[in-house]
Amino acid sequence: MSATTITQSATVSLSRAARELELKRGEFDLALHLGCVRSVPDEGGGGRRIARTEIDRVRAEAGFPETLRERVKAVGTTEGAALVGVTTARFTRLARLGLVVPVKFYLNRYRVVVWLYLAEELKQFAADEHNAPLLSGRTPEGLRDQLVEGLDLRPRNWRGRHLGFLLRQTEDPWARAAVVASLLDPVHVAEIVKDPYERAHLNRFMPAPVSRAAPDSPGARIAERITTAEHPDEIGWLRADLGQSVLEAREVRPAPRPAPRAPRVPARVPSPGSSVSGPIGVPPRAARTSPVGSPRAERHCAAAAAAPPRPPESARSRRLLAWLRRGSPDESAYRALNSPSCTTETSRRPSRS
Repeated sequence: MSATTITQSATVSLSRAARELELKRGEFDLALHLGCVRSVPDEGGGGRRIARTEIDRVRAEAGFPETLRERVKAVGTTEGAALVGVTTARFTRLARLGLVVPVKFYLNRYRVVVWLYLAEELKQFAADEHNAPLLSGRTPEGLRDQLVEGLDLRPRNWRGRHLGFLLRQTEDPWARAAVVASLLDPVHVAEIVKDPYERAHLNRFMPAPVSRAAPDSPGARIAERITTAEHPDEIGWLRADLGQSVLEAREVRPAPRPAPRAPRVPARVPSPGSSVSGPIGVPPRAARTSPVGSPRAERHCAAAAAAPPRPPESARSRRLLAWLRRGSPDESAYRALNSPSCTTETSRRPSRS
């Protein structure tokens, strides 16, 4: 039995692991991102898989599966506000200020972004005594000014969290660089990674899009705006991280490049008096004859035999050619051409009465 077969039997696919752990696919994805369930790379290059021992470990935990479900439970604004004990408007202000960090988002039927938060983190935020002034009374003046200016840290905080999720799932240096590049605009990536072969290699390791909407659709464009860095300080930090990641990846394994082309063989210059012409190894046109007995030679002989015989040149034709070649009129040839015996018309003589 090969090593690949043994590895496949010792691991299961993500969908099967979700069924055995009694989780929905969205809950299972959060369990992977949060590190509640550890995955391993597929030896055959088919993505991530879950080891059978990891499934046994999670199932052996106390309170399975309710405990695991509570750790990956994500709630929206209304349910989150109820867990914290504030109104939905105050909860939205807390999220925009970055005091609570979203863990996931999706677009509803009206293409409105719906942010989701971990219920366990919201409970911890409400239980912290330092956050009590934020849960009641007026919002501090400095925070109110930021909200008036339009501050909304939800997309940025989600990008930072998502970056950590993706980096924990890979150890390949080029894949880690691709994770950082996925949060930058392609223009910034081209400025940092100037080699087109390295950029093409990065594209091979780009993570899958977060949105499942069709490319270039309104939903896909909204998701792209959320997943692309927009703040100057955030862009600068990601650019510096991408440059360092590419340097480390080059040292480990350079990006593949196409094989160099074979040099072209120059044409041989014939020496004076030589009858050979054309490139090396190509016979001259005069020497390209078909061998005797070949179909081509037989067709050529048959065509020559079927052609009508060429009529012999007459004395008149020879005199005419000589006159044309000399360029001066020949009186004898001229008289011969105009004599009645040399014309195509018959001579007209008066008939006898």
